[in-house]
Amino acid sequence: MPVFAYRSTSLAGEVSEGVIEAADQRNAVERLKNMGLIPLSVTPPAERGFGSRMRFRATKRDLMTFTSELSTLLAAGLPLDRSLHVISEISDRRGMKEMVQALLKSVREGISFSDALQKHPDIFSRLYVNMVRAGEAGGVLDAVLERLNEFLESSKELRDHVVSAMIYPTILALTGGISIILLLTFVLPRFSVIFSELGSSLPAPTQILLSTSEFLASYGWILLIALAAAGLLFRHAVASERGRYRWDALKLLLMEDVIRKLETARFCRTLGTLLASGVSLLQALNNAKDVIGNRVIARRVEAVSKGAKEGRGISDPLSRAGVFPPMALSMIAVGEETGQLDAMLMKVAVIYEKSMRQAVKRFMSLLEPALILVMGLIIGFIVISMLLAIFSISDIPL
Repeated sequence: MPVFAYRSTSLAGEVSEGVIEAADQRNAVERLKNMGLIPLSVTPPAERGFGSRMRFRATKRDLMTFTSELSTLLAAGLPLDRSLHVISEISDRRGMKEMVQALLKSVREGISFSDALQKHPDIFSRLYVNMVRAGEAGGVLDAVLERLNEFLESSKELRDHVVSAMIYPTILALTGGISIILLLTFVLPRFSVIFSELGSSLPAPTQILLSTSEFLASYGWILLIALAAAGLLFRHAVASERGRYRWDALKLLLMEDVIRKLETARFCRTLGTLLASGVSLLQALNNAKDVIGNRVIARRVEAVSKGAKEGRGISDPLSRAGVFPPMALSMIAVGEETGQLDAMLMKVAVIYEKSMRQAVKRFMSLLEPALILVMGLIIGFIVISMLLAIFSISDIPL
């Protein structure tokens, strides 16, 4: 349902501003009148400013802040509507404030909190909504939100660790590549003019280097266009389900250890959090499957839901899928036997998050020297080729 911004006044002359959900502008005006307000202006979404036309996209930090604040207020004994009102008042970002006000309005109209969240699928995932619904059903919404906040924090920490580990190799590759391109396109052409004036035959490495430099100087723009086109074709191919599956299969082949541990940690933490929050096993499995980023692993995990429906639990179908490490499968089986599956899944997640960090660290310890070695070999070849040419000058007859 569209959200309209309004400016109104009360019978006492107090001017107020806010947002209201309505089917159309006329319905929004009628609803304001029924609330005892005199509408001064009701602005449709399409007529608002550029910043408002852009759909609000909550960041992970916004979602974590909202979840943490709401959990704290509910735990302190405040009712849900009052808690949402307080959050809307203290929110700094306009988009976040409007979103919380929309949630508050839905709750005050008698809609359940989980159904109100479901109206904003771009902000609240199915996992988030289902956990809140389970918390509402069990009367432990504050505890579920606290557990959900812990889940969001651990997921963000894991993602940030991977991103931060890739920063140095990326900078190294970019600076090294730019340095080599500058040498080949701007520095070496000046030497080629000097060597051509001398008229002597140059060593083979120098001839190869100068030919490469001349090609880049003359046809570098064509190469850039070709690379851009290749990038666009790659994005188009990966956008399809078949292309994404092949790309994920290649990544799994190149970094199997890191990806398996990452997906094991994601799946187990999500499933454990959902089960601990009171979500049914089948629903939890469907949601946990959605957080798996690698299509190859996700497709194999799809059979787990079928096994659970047939009463075979999840440890046996997971072992048949052959995507998770043996130790994780053993711990999950023990959790099923002892009736503590949710707690065991969380332990598995902690173990493999730690193991994944170590695997990333090992991978980076190999990648960084490899990049330095490749850059060193290329620059070394350039330097040696130029020195050979310089030394050959002494052989020129005067």
